[in-house]
Amino acid sequence: MDTQAHSPAASSSFDDVDHVPRRAWLGLLVVLGPVLLVSMDGSVLFLAMPTITRSLGPSADQALWILDIYGFAVSSLLITFGSLGDRYGRLRFLIGGALVFGAGSTLAALSASPGWLIVSRAMMGLGGSTLLPSGLAVLSELFASPRLRSRAIGIFAATFAAGFAIGPVIGGLLLSRFFWGSVFLINLPVVAIFLLTAPFVLREVRATRPGTVDLPSIGLSASGMFLAVYAVKRAAAYGPSPLVAVSAAAGAGLLTWFLMRQRRLEHPLVDVDLFKGRVFTIAILTGVISLVVWSAAAYLSGVYLQSVLGLSVLAAALLALPGAVVLTATCVLTPALADRIGQRRALLTCHIAMAAGLALLLATRVTEGVGWFMTSTVVAGLGYGISFSLVADTAVGAVPTERAGAAGAIAETSNEVGNALGIALLGSTATFVFRLRGPGVAPTLGETLDVGATSSAINQAKEAFVDGFHLAVALAVLLCAGLGTLAFRWLPHPGE
Repeated sequence: MDTQAHSPAASSSFDDVDHVPRRAWLGLLVVLGPVLLVSMDGSVLFLAMPTITRSLGPSADQALWILDIYGFAVSSLLITFGSLGDRYGRLRFLIGGALVFGAGSTLAALSASPGWLIVSRAMMGLGGSTLLPSGLAVLSELFASPRLRSRAIGIFAATFAAGFAIGPVIGGLLLSRFFWGSVFLINLPVVAIFLLTAPFVLREVRATRPGTVDLPSIGLSASGMFLAVYAVKRAAAYGPSPLVAVSAAAGAGLLTWFLMRQRRLEHPLVDVDLFKGRVFTIAILTGVISLVVWSAAAYLSGVYLQSVLGLSVLAAALLALPGAVVLTATCVLTPALADRIGQRRALLTCHIAMAAGLALLLATRVTEGVGWFMTSTVVAGLGYGISFSLVADTAVGAVPTERAGAAGAIAETSNEVGNALGIALLGSTATFVFRLRGPGVAPTLGETLDVGATSSAINQAKEAFVDGFHLAVALAVLLCAGLGTLAFRWLPHPGE
């Protein structure tokens, strides 16, 4: 995605810092609607999954795919659709993506089976993968002034982060009043408003980019990721098997082939040479790890509050609200913080806050843990907010200007990949522990509660879930602490 691309036909009035046309601000508002939906739908199911489990009865690996397939569809195709949008028109891709996203949302709300819901979520991810890169490129046409363009992109990034933060809260509030499909139907009014207004306030944007889209690279990355994650989920739900071993080996092989191919291409899908820069690498790793630990903690905490402590979905949503507020506020305030203390200290603060906040979840128990959960979300929310706001700016600033577009695309993709990997890896870790330590009545806690197990079996199931929850959280703490240590050693001190 090329954040600098803009129409050469943009009028000179767009260069007037003090007199930006009303159309520009209206266009920003119109674009922010789909952006909020795309990010919100990456997390809206975290509190909704217990309700969906009771309604549709998915297996352990189906439940994880319901959560994950959206993020993997977005992350696998984000760079591809960014490149295609440059060639064939960003506005065209925005409108087409919104139509697909709306259709997928409708099908998801009407799903009668876990398989139907998984396919519908994949369709939503397909639409979402066109909206993010095209929306940001359209903003560059609206705000030709560098200063105001930077401000608009900051609002764009804060909105994207806010969507991740408020997704679980919105889902919980909807489920307290309506059926589970309402978490998808809420998308339709926003999509409708966008489709009605976008053709009138947004202009088509194209950028001349060399080369063609490398279709083998798309196939290698998407299929490699799918097979690798399938192997993790299958092993967690059902244990090791020849199918797991073959899937893992094939996935690893395809991803390796993909990376090797990128190094040989004149115009690669992912510019792997950018990772030679330590600052860029730390920024991208921060983007991945922060979403890995945040998504896993949010999902597992939602199950813990509802299925272990027995809280209603509304109560769980309200308990998550303070952390969401802190996260969103931190996104807005982080640019000023980074200007004051520097990006290095800001990133180190990010890693420390995430590790400390997550560690508080280790104090939760089967009988109590509400206070620990709320404190955890507030402390970790500081770290998440810094990461969500700072990663793209740090990554783009660490590379030459002519490679800023590639850096921005990788930064966005890192967030979506991290969001999906969190559930796939840490969520599967918790599932694996439950399978080993649970009563053996059913493969998940939700299913155990639904089959009418004895009180002793239910208690054992809750203990097993908390054990798996704690192991996943401990691994998340280690990831944050390890990345913080790496950042401390690699990031240059001010003045160097």
